Order: sequence, then structure tokens, then C-alpha cells
Amino acid sequence: MKNLFVIILSVLSITQIQAQDAVTIINKVDANMNSETNITKSDMIIHGRRKSRTVTSIGYSEGNNKSFSEYLAPEREKGTKMLKLDDYLWIYSPSTDRTIQLSGHMLKQSLMGSDLSYEDMMENRKLLDMYNAEIVGEEVIDKRETTVIFLKAKVDDATYNSRKMWIDTERYVPLKEELYAKSGQLLKKVVLSDIKKIDDRWYPTKMNYKDMLKDGEGTDFVVLEINFNPEIPEYIFSKASLKK
Repeated sequence: MKNLFVIILSVLSITQIQAQDAVTIINKVDANMNSETNITKSDMIIHGRRKSRTVTSIGYSEGNNKSFSEYLAPEREKGTKMLKLDDYLWIYSPSTDRTIQLSGHMLKQSLMGSDLSYEDMMENRKLLDMYNAEIVGEEVIDKRETTVIFLKAKVDDATYNSRKMWIDTERYVPLKEELYAKSGQLLKKVVLSDIKKIDDRWYPTKMNYKDMLKDGEGTDFVVLEINFNPEIPEYIFSKASLKK
């Protein structure tokens, strides 16, 4: 009986150590992937059945609750703007000169026919604010050693119920991710590449999002320019900026 008690204590201790290690790793990932503010110019390359199209945009974000994006090209999308404040999202269309608000299930819709949803674009909270983490294995991806971490949602409003991440053990950036529904169904896969040292952090400048419920090659999100922790004028995050 005493030996059994010792074994149970040992197993609990190992589990606690693994949880602590997982938290340490995810904290380092968050430090690489997040900042107080950022300005990002990017291409979103949407691979269709017959051809691909590229949408160029510039985005501003502050903290977890404020973001603003403006589409620069192609001409058809130019001038379209999106503003997120807390859980609310407004979209301005220059062709109709109208602003609409998206909420609830509408946020799960595809963004401009891509493999990303409006929810995907809005989600910029730190992982540990939304998920509990545990190490579940190790694997080599493209000659890089990774730690495999399983994340389980601890808040009701997380976009995905669980996630599985393959994290580069040296640079602390995810190289691959799987996103799951509450039922356990795999919803999306993300492959992150073109890792670059920007300022004092490692950052993936190309991400391929693949909606597993759709055919095709997915959608590439390519970072053209990124500026971490710049000063952003407060008026950017106002509804008035949508029609400027």
C-alpha cells in the first residue's frame, strides 16, 4: 500500500512538472508571437480550384481587444476596412458606402473566400489566457526538433475547443498546429514557415491555413512588413476611421 502511495505521488509530481514545462514553453511562444501593439503589412493568397488571388492589407492592433485592417489591393477589395473592439466587428465596404456589424455565428464565416474565418483574424489573446497546456510528445519537423503540446480550452469563448502545437524547441515558435472542435473533429491545419529573427524575437513570416472541411491548397498568409510595439494613434481604433 505504501509503495502504491509513493507511485501515485511520483506520477502526480511528473504530471505537475510537465504542466509547468508546458506553461514555460507557451509563455515563450506568446512572447515571440504577441506584442503590446503591432503594425503588419501582409498578403493573403487564397488558392482556389482554378486560380489563386492575392489580397494585400495593412493591420494595426493594440492589446487583445483592438484591431483595425485596411485592404490595399486588388482594386476590387481596396478601401474595405475592418474594426474590432472587444467582441464586436464592423466591416466597411466602399462599393456600398455601408458599415455592417458581424456577431455570433456570422464570425465563423469565411474571410473573403479564404480558409480563415473572421474569428481567426480577430483572435489575438495569449494562449495561456484561453487554454491549459500539457506536453504530449516530441517530433522532428523539417530537421527541427519540436515539443508537441496539447492545449485544452479553459474559457467558453475560445475559437477552438482544443489545439495541438509542434513548437521549435530552440526558437520557441510553432511550426505546425491542428485546431479541433468540441466533438474532436479536426477543423483546420496550420503550417508555419520562413522563420525570421525580427528585433529580439523569432517570428514565422509565412503561414498556410487549411480548412479541413474544404478542398484545395488552403490560404497563405505572408508577412511583408511587421513592426512590433509601435505607437498607434488612438483614432485608428474608432468607428470614424472606417470611413476616412
